[in-house]
Amino acid sequence: MLKRLLQHAGVAIAAAASLALIAPAASAQSADQQKLVVEAEKTLSNFLRDPEMSWLQNNLGRAKAVLIAPEIVKAGFIFGGSGGRAVLVARDPKTGKWVGPAFYTMATASVGFQAGVAVSETITAVMTDKGLNSLLSSSFKIGADVSVAAGPVGAGAKSDVIADLIAFSRSKGVYGGLNLDGTVVKTSDDWNSAYFGKTVLPPDILVRANVHNKDADKLLADVTKAAVKK
Repeated sequence: MLKRLLQHAGVAIAAAASLALIAPAASAQSADQQKLVVEAEKTLSNFLRDPEMSWLQNNLGRAKAVLIAPEIVKAGFIFGGSGGRAVLVARDPKTGKWVGPAFYTMATASVGFQAGVAVSETITAVMTDKGLNSLLSSSFKIGADVSVAAGPVGAGAKSDVIADLIAFSRSKGVYGGLNLDGTVVKTSDDWNSAYFGKTVLPPDILVRANVHNKDADKLLADVTKAAVKK
């Protein structure tokens, strides 16, 4: 366990120190992408079963897309930061059908004393066209290019929240503890190409929907079911 945490710390600190995203491995195979998709299914299930996440559960149907990051690692000692991978699924506004996933990297950096390592899973509801269009570009910064708000949990679940992105996080039972403001989100083009077997960009996957991988059907079905739940 300690070894794994130290490994996570090294990844996050390296990303922070260089102000760069976690570099996708050039040799990534489709098995790596499918593992992330399966982990995203588990994260979605965790949030949908959590009574503290009732706002997300009740408003998922309003979202234009959902960004799921099964593991965001936050670590630091002098230089700090967080990073991880995520998948995005989007809803076709005409048919209501959910499509995807597209793969992304997420990273942020900070300077200042921080102690320890924290691992969170996050779900970010994309509520506006501006938010979705940002994700269709090669990269953008949360909070600078689009607005972000922490999703209400628990007693605040009835709150009215207005933002391009509404982010929820879970970390060892602590909710909303991960601040995504300042996070750089970048498309992982080689992962997208590996998963779909040819060169594709997010608009091909999420707008034109001209590629499909049947191994993502369960994730899409789970999101579809959750989005129509009242």
